[in-house]
Amino acid sequence: MWSYILKRILLMIPTLIGVLTLTFVVIQFVPGGPVEQAVHDLRRGQTEGGGGGFGLRTHTGVDAQQVEQLKKLYGFDKPPLERYVSMLGKFARFDLGDSYFRHQSVWSLIVSKLPVSISIGLWTFFITYLISVPLGIAKAVKNGSKFDVATSLIVLVGFAIPGFVLGVLLLVLFGGGTFWQLFPLRNLTSDNWATLSLGGKILDYLWHITLPVVASVVGSFAIVTMLTKNAFLDEIRKQYVLTARAKGLSERRVLWKHVFRNALLPLIVGFPAAFIGAFFTGSLLIETLFSLDGLGLLSYESVVRRDYPVVLGTLYLFTLIGLATKLVSDLCYVWVDPRIQFEQLER
Repeated sequence: MWSYILKRILLMIPTLIGVLTLTFVVIQFVPGGPVEQAVHDLRRGQTEGGGGGFGLRTHTGVDAQQVEQLKKLYGFDKPPLERYVSMLGKFARFDLGDSYFRHQSVWSLIVSKLPVSISIGLWTFFITYLISVPLGIAKAVKNGSKFDVATSLIVLVGFAIPGFVLGVLLLVLFGGGTFWQLFPLRNLTSDNWATLSLGGKILDYLWHITLPVVASVVGSFAIVTMLTKNAFLDEIRKQYVLTARAKGLSERRVLWKHVFRNALLPLIVGFPAAFIGAFFTGSLLIETLFSLDGLGLLSYESVVRRDYPVVLGTLYLFTLIGLATKLVSDLCYVWVDPRIQFEQLER
């Protein structure tokens, strides 16, 4: 086992370097870099009320000395290879650097955005599994019935509706858009949250998070539900189930003692990836729609602003977490199903 884990960890290093190298090379050719963004901001700041107060531009450009100062500030006065090696050295020490425009370290930015992403992600994860797994089991047991057909139609319709469109509909219905003002439209808590009692804080938080979570979770039901149903159907049709029934075991005992354990293997193995992914897969559109400042919005704004330390830092961190999660998922195969050996995973 330990040799397999060591091999996988060693393989993570070239994968990380490859992802960072490709992104770094692409960045070198992307127009409108941080220096150009800063120059644009300086030029815009030089536009003042002049010529009778009609907002005419009094300065038409930024001199070469200022541009050189900006290049030095952002590190672009050094050759690309030197900047690349410096970046890898910092990332090896888990130093993600500082944002160009936010005047904060990348670590502090990520930590500050995590509450939103954790709130949406974890609620989506738990609600999805709490509803989809029992529903999938019920659909497998009643396969082909009216219940199975009706629930399949409902979950597939929910899957087909984009979360952003559903969010707009929820805002129109319950956010004061046209009908009822039942839920707030921004932030995770109210302005007076600190003054509320413990029970009041919990209710206030749930009040704010309801619409974003509903918009995020509806589209997630179909995949887990159908995966659970198909896994149970595959097990129910196997020979050992027929043998158990022939021995006179009750249907409940056959289902929960024999089928349940084997059918949930794919879901259990996928738990680590789904759980960790809940932190970092926040929807940009959902966050924008409900005015929630999370990791999705941070990543988008960083790309638009060409804030390369944030772009590369978050990419490095998310890639590392993704690789580690894949390793844990592979290990779960062996821990959950003793029939699988590490030698099989290495092939």
